[in-house]
Amino acid sequence: MIDYIKGTVAELTPTRVVLDNSGIGYRMEISLQTYESLEGKSEATVFIHHHFREDIEQYYGFATKDERELFELIISVSGIGVNSARMMLSSFSAEELRQAIIGEDVNKIKSVKGIGLKSAQRMVLELKDKIMKGEGASSEVLFKASNSEATEEATRALTMLGFNKTNISKAVQAILKKDPNAKVEDIIKQALKMM
Repeated sequence: MIDYIKGTVAELTPTRVVLDNSGIGYRMEISLQTYESLEGKSEATVFIHHHFREDIEQYYGFATKDERELFELIISVSGIGVNSARMMLSSFSAEELRQAIIGEDVNKIKSVKGIGLKSAQRMVLELKDKIMKGEGASSEVLFKASNSEATEEATRALTMLGFNKTNISKAVQAILKKDPNAKVEDIIKQALKMM
């Protein structure tokens, strides 16, 4: 699976980017958030969601892992597809959308083109608890730590060991409170003792 593509911005529109990497142009559908992040850049790194159905194969690109995580959480809701999720992330920032879901602001959610009352209610119902537990956010956003690279790597390792994000989040936050500059291996060792 492709995690990200790094390359030269060959084409950029408010809905699409083409990145040239070693002579191959990768076309990705993007949100306005990503467009604003990439505007004016000649080189970029874009995080990928590979959408595959029997009749179509597309890449969706995101300027941040956080936006991609939320996109993937949104499309997990029954009846909400990739285009509606992209429209939501074009209408709101990732944080605004999370707050609307947590605050059960159905009117704000249904103000997005293509999202009706029932879809907005379903989103709140299915995603509120998940978002409050830290799903749909990258580790950098969850922890807001000074050494986010170490935090990200430790979180990935603990996730692969089978621990859930809620427990990982609590353990890593406690560790970083004591030592904000903890190394990856120290975070993992201490977290394993706590879980």
